[in-house]
Amino acid sequence: MIDRQQASEALADIDDVVQRVRQSRIYHLASLMLIMWGVLVFAGYLVTYLSPRHAGYGWLAVYAAGFAGTIVISRFNQARAGVRTVDIRMLAAFLLFMLFGIFVSAWLGHFSPRQTSTFWPIYFMLFYTIAGLWAGYAFVAIGFSIIVLTLVGYYHIGSAFDLWMAFVNGGGLLLGGLWMRRE
Repeated sequence: MIDRQQASEALADIDDVVQRVRQSRIYHLASLMLIMWGVLVFAGYLVTYLSPRHAGYGWLAVYAAGFAGTIVISRFNQARAGVRTVDIRMLAAFLLFMLFGIFVSAWLGHFSPRQTSTFWPIYFMLFYTIAGLWAGYAFVAIGFSIIVLTLVGYYHIGSAFDLWMAFVNGGGLLLGGLWMRRE
Protein backbone atom coordinates (compact mmCIF):
# COMPACT_ATOMS: atom_id res chain seq x y z
CA MET A 1 0.00 0.00 0.00
CA ILE A 2 1.26 3.48 -0.86
CA ASP A 3 0.49 6.71 0.89
CA ARG A 4 -0.91 9.87 -0.62
CA GLN A 5 2.54 11.43 -1.23
CA GLN A 6 3.83 8.35 -3.08
CA ALA A 7 0.68 8.20 -5.21
CA SER A 8 1.05 11.87 -6.10
CA GLU A 9 4.69 11.35 -7.11
CA ALA A 10 3.78 8.28 -9.20
CA LEU A 11 1.05 10.24 -11.03
CA ALA A 12 3.49 13.09 -11.66
CA ASP A 13 5.99 10.61 -13.12
CA ILE A 14 3.30 9.15 -15.38
CA ASP A 15 2.28 12.63 -16.53
CA ASP A 16 5.94 13.44 -17.29
CA VAL A 17 6.27 10.28 -19.43
CA VAL A 18 3.03 11.08 -21.28
CA GLN A 19 4.30 14.60 -22.06
CA ARG A 20 7.63 13.25 -23.33
CA VAL A 21 5.93 10.66 -25.53
CA ARG A 22 3.61 13.33 -26.96
CA GLN A 23 6.53 15.63 -27.74
CA SER A 24 8.47 12.72 -29.24
CA ARG A 25 5.56 11.89 -31.58
CA ILE A 26 5.20 15.53 -32.60
CA TYR A 27 8.95 15.79 -33.25
CA HIS A 28 8.98 12.54 -35.26
CA LEU A 29 6.16 13.63 -37.55
CA ALA A 30 7.51 17.17 -37.86
CA SER A 31 11.01 15.89 -38.63
CA LEU A 32 9.73 13.81 -41.55
CA MET A 33 7.87 16.78 -42.96
CA LEU A 34 10.75 19.20 -42.39
CA ILE A 35 13.19 16.88 -44.15
CA MET A 36 10.84 16.44 -47.12
CA TRP A 37 10.05 20.16 -47.39
CA GLY A 38 13.73 21.05 -46.90
CA VAL A 39 14.77 18.95 -49.90
CA LEU A 40 11.91 20.32 -52.01
CA VAL A 41 12.54 23.96 -51.05
CA PHE A 42 16.26 23.51 -51.74
CA ALA A 43 15.36 22.22 -55.22
CA GLY A 44 12.92 25.10 -55.78
CA TYR A 45 15.50 27.76 -54.97
CA LEU A 46 18.11 25.95 -57.03
CA VAL A 47 15.80 25.98 -60.07
CA THR A 48 15.11 29.67 -59.41
CA TYR A 49 18.84 30.43 -59.27
CA LEU A 50 19.88 28.32 -62.27
CA SER A 51 16.88 29.00 -64.52
CA PRO A 52 14.87 32.04 -63.37
CA ARG A 53 12.61 31.76 -66.42
CA HIS A 54 11.35 28.38 -65.18
CA ALA A 55 11.09 29.33 -61.49
CA GLY A 56 7.28 29.48 -61.53
CA TYR A 57 7.00 25.94 -62.87
CA GLY A 58 9.64 24.76 -60.42
CA TRP A 59 7.77 26.18 -57.44
CA LEU A 60 4.46 24.72 -58.65
CA ALA A 61 6.16 21.31 -58.78
CA VAL A 62 7.63 21.88 -55.30
CA TYR A 63 4.22 22.76 -53.84
CA ALA A 64 2.44 19.87 -55.57
CA ALA A 65 5.04 17.36 -54.41
CA GLY A 66 5.13 18.91 -50.93
CA PHE A 67 1.38 18.83 -50.39
CA ALA A 68 1.15 15.28 -51.74
CA GLY A 69 4.06 14.23 -49.53
CA THR A 70 2.50 15.89 -46.49
CA ILE A 71 -0.72 13.93 -47.05
CA VAL A 72 1.20 10.66 -47.51
CA ILE A 73 3.28 11.21 -44.36
CA SER A 74 0.16 12.16 -42.38
CA ARG A 75 -1.77 9.10 -43.60
CA PHE A 76 1.17 6.81 -42.89
CA ASN A 77 1.51 8.26 -39.39
CA GLN A 78 -2.23 7.86 -38.82
CA ALA A 79 -2.16 4.23 -39.96
CA ARG A 80 0.98 3.44 -37.92
CA ALA A 81 0.20 5.31 -34.72
CA GLY A 82 -3.58 5.42 -34.89
CA VAL A 83 -3.43 9.16 -34.28
CA ARG A 84 -5.13 11.59 -36.62
CA THR A 85 -2.69 14.32 -37.62
CA VAL A 86 -4.61 16.29 -40.22
CA ASP A 87 -8.28 17.11 -39.87
CA ILE A 88 -10.63 19.57 -41.54
CA ARG A 89 -9.80 22.34 -39.06
CA MET A 90 -6.07 22.05 -39.78
CA LEU A 91 -6.74 22.07 -43.51
CA ALA A 92 -8.97 25.14 -43.15
CA ALA A 93 -6.35 26.90 -40.99
CA PHE A 94 -3.64 26.15 -43.56
CA LEU A 95 -5.81 27.40 -46.43
CA LEU A 96 -6.56 30.63 -44.54
CA PHE A 97 -2.86 31.01 -43.76
CA MET A 98 -1.98 30.59 -47.46
CA LEU A 99 -4.75 32.89 -48.68
CA PHE A 100 -3.63 35.62 -46.31
CA GLY A 101 -0.02 35.23 -47.49
CA ILE A 102 -1.11 35.45 -51.12
CA PHE A 103 -3.26 38.50 -50.35
CA VAL A 104 -0.38 40.27 -48.62
CA SER A 105 2.29 39.41 -51.17
CA ALA A 106 0.27 39.80 -54.38
CA TRP A 107 -2.35 42.46 -53.72
CA LEU A 108 -1.31 44.40 -50.68
CA GLY A 109 2.46 44.35 -50.96
CA HIS A 110 3.18 44.33 -54.70
CA PHE A 111 6.52 42.68 -53.90
CA SER A 112 9.44 42.37 -56.28
CA PRO A 113 10.67 38.80 -56.93
CA ARG A 114 13.45 39.23 -54.35
CA GLN A 115 11.00 40.58 -51.77
CA THR A 116 8.65 37.67 -52.48
CA SER A 117 11.55 35.24 -51.98
CA THR A 118 12.12 36.92 -48.62
CA PHE A 119 8.49 37.23 -47.53
CA TRP A 120 7.44 33.57 -47.86
CA PRO A 121 10.22 31.98 -45.77
CA ILE A 122 9.74 34.60 -43.06
CA TYR A 123 5.98 34.10 -43.15
CA PHE A 124 6.25 30.30 -42.89
CA MET A 125 8.93 30.47 -40.20
CA LEU A 126 6.71 32.78 -38.16
CA PHE A 127 4.21 29.89 -38.11
CA TYR A 128 6.91 27.43 -37.04
CA THR A 129 8.13 29.79 -34.34
CA ILE A 130 4.62 30.29 -32.97
CA ALA A 131 3.94 26.52 -33.10
CA GLY A 132 7.12 26.03 -31.12
CA LEU A 133 5.66 27.87 -28.17
CA TRP A 134 3.33 24.87 -27.74
CA ALA A 135 5.07 21.98 -29.50
CA GLY A 136 8.66 22.45 -28.41
CA TYR A 137 11.49 24.93 -28.51
CA ALA A 138 13.20 23.21 -31.43
CA PHE A 139 10.54 24.80 -33.65
CA VAL A 140 11.36 28.23 -32.19
CA ALA A 141 15.08 27.74 -32.81
CA ILE A 142 14.56 26.55 -36.40
CA GLY A 143 12.11 29.30 -37.27
CA PHE A 144 14.05 32.12 -35.68
CA SER A 145 17.36 31.01 -37.23
CA ILE A 146 15.91 30.86 -40.73
CA ILE A 147 14.21 34.26 -40.31
CA VAL A 148 17.47 35.91 -39.22
CA LEU A 149 19.55 34.28 -41.98
CA THR A 150 16.91 35.19 -44.58
CA LEU A 151 17.11 38.85 -43.54
CA VAL A 152 20.93 38.73 -43.57
CA GLY A 153 20.77 37.38 -47.11
CA TYR A 154 18.21 39.94 -48.23
CA TYR A 155 20.35 42.85 -47.10
CA HIS A 156 23.86 41.51 -47.73
CA ILE A 157 23.80 38.87 -50.50
CA GLY A 158 23.63 40.16 -54.03
CA SER A 159 22.69 38.17 -57.11
CA ALA A 160 23.29 34.84 -55.36
CA PHE A 161 20.33 35.42 -53.04
CA ASP A 162 18.33 32.44 -54.39
CA LEU A 163 21.37 30.19 -53.94
CA TRP A 164 21.75 31.57 -50.41
CA MET A 165 18.08 30.80 -49.75
CA ALA A 166 18.47 27.24 -51.06
CA PHE A 167 20.98 26.62 -48.28
CA VAL A 168 19.35 28.80 -45.62
CA ASN A 169 15.70 27.84 -46.09
CA GLY A 170 15.95 24.40 -47.70
CA GLY A 171 19.08 23.43 -45.80
CA GLY A 172 17.73 24.92 -42.58
CA LEU A 173 14.53 22.87 -42.82
CA LEU A 174 16.52 19.74 -43.63
CA LEU A 175 18.97 20.24 -40.75
CA GLY A 176 16.09 21.13 -38.42
CA GLY A 177 14.32 17.90 -39.36
CA LEU A 178 17.47 15.86 -38.76
CA TRP A 179 18.05 17.65 -35.45
CA MET A 180 14.49 16.88 -34.33
CA ARG A 181 14.97 13.18 -35.11
CA ARG A 182 17.55 12.90 -32.36
CA GLU A 183 15.41 14.74 -29.78
